[in-house]
Amino acid sequence: MPTLTDAIVLVTGANGGIGTQFVHQALARGAAKVYASARTPQTWDDERIVPLPLDITDEASIRAAVATAGDITVLINNAGANPPSASLLDISEEDIRLNMETNFVGPVLLARAFAPTLVAAPSAVLVDVHSVASWYAFGGVYSASKAALWSATNSLRLELDPQGVHVVGVHMGYVDTAMAAHADGPKLTPNELVDAVFAAVEAGAYEVIGDELTAGVRAALSAPLEALYPELGTHGA
Repeated sequence: MPTLTDAIVLVTGANGGIGTQFVHQALARGAAKVYASARTPQTWDDERIVPLPLDITDEASIRAAVATAGDITVLINNAGANPPSASLLDISEEDIRLNMETNFVGPVLLARAFAPTLVAAPSAVLVDVHSVASWYAFGGVYSASKAALWSATNSLRLELDPQGVHVVGVHMGYVDTAMAAHADGPKLTPNELVDAVFAAVEAGAYEVIGDELTAGVRAALSAPLEALYPELGTHGA
């Protein structure tokens, strides 16, 4: 069964609210070392935390991270970005490509780059942070990128599970961070989400459903499309 005890963890997007919780809670659950990565990593007041420069959209940066953090047993693909618009029609082509690079291509390439390291490690874990947007298309290219990552996570799981790497996908609605400051309604705290993720890891679960909203959307996927999008067909004859 996967465990955080004595684990060596790499967290992407470690400067953000969720990433910071991943760093602190990994240590609280017994991790021996955490690589806290970001494009511009911050300073941490803990010798067990290793700041790691990493741009997940840059191939050379990924190679450098693999060379530095070749001892990891847990990879947490947490880094992500919001596009400037939820409209696929109004957003620029450049922003479409950039969001796909950050939310889909980058995490997949990072998982591929670290796959040999994880396969060689005992009780290794890959965690991919998705979103309820993986299943509900309210976010334009953001939803598309998260849906693509969800599919890729399932593919990686099928490939890595026989090689001893446990793969966990994380889905949730809004989390109380700067990224969701614009949103109204209920929000998970970063602490609540990360606690649920690590509990799932240690229980050997494959998927985290972070809140009631996400559970409802997940259940609606098996219903007719109108159940998930009741507004369809209501905008004129």
